[in-house]
Amino acid sequence: MPDPAYDTIGLNYADLRRPDPRIAALIECALGGAETVLNVGAGTGSYEPSGRSVTALEPSATMIAQRPVGAAPAIQGHAEALPFPDDSFDAAMAVLTVHHWSDQPQGLRELRRVARGPVAVLTFDPLARPWLTDYLPELSVLDEAQMPAIGDYARHLGPVDIQPVPVPRDCSDGFLYAYWARPAAYLDPRIRTGSSSFWKLPAAQAGLARLERDLASGAWHERYGHLLEQDALDVGYRLIVTR
Repeated sequence: MPDPAYDTIGLNYADLRRPDPRIAALIECALGGAETVLNVGAGTGSYEPSGRSVTALEPSATMIAQRPVGAAPAIQGHAEALPFPDDSFDAAMAVLTVHHWSDQPQGLRELRRVARGPVAVLTFDPLARPWLTDYLPELSVLDEAQMPAIGDYARHLGPVDIQPVPVPRDCSDGFLYAYWARPAAYLDPRIRTGSSSFWKLPAAQAGLARLERDLASGAWHERYGHLLEQDALDVGYRLIVTR
């Protein structure tokens, strides 16, 4: 398997990607009454539920090193070959990680194999078009290339429920489209390092320069200012939960 990408891009991940409690509550609910939970692609431990026995699996040593004191024990490994017997956990979860897997169908099947209860996957619908893609259309191309189609999850997990995950306007987690109500944040290079997509778009400067001009001129607010009236917005994130 390839070297974990986050050994390079995850150096300040824990600072930029703090879990949002409203999103955390949705994931917590999806896990039901599970007492033992496997978190695959666990990173620094975001969204790992408290009050349960959690095992974390993460390929990147850099990410594991940023896990806080007291976090669940982490095993270095890959989703496509989980080192656990069948039905080892009451539930399994994977948060904004599927697009990094080298074999997504196999990783999803592995989640289903080791969980005797629900599997919860937070992901993104590659057909969604948040306003940022108007400035960086290459993001849509990237999303379609690296994200499974929403219909693919049932093919590998079995019957699922699909729940939109509205992103709060003040979301504390700095994933790609989290700053929909704070457009100037995308002009900050440090903020952009929290999203793997920007590492894959070395030619994004032209679109970001246009965004900067439109913010200065008021054109962005003329076009998208109505969105700022909302407390949360569906920008394409989905919670997939097995039945």
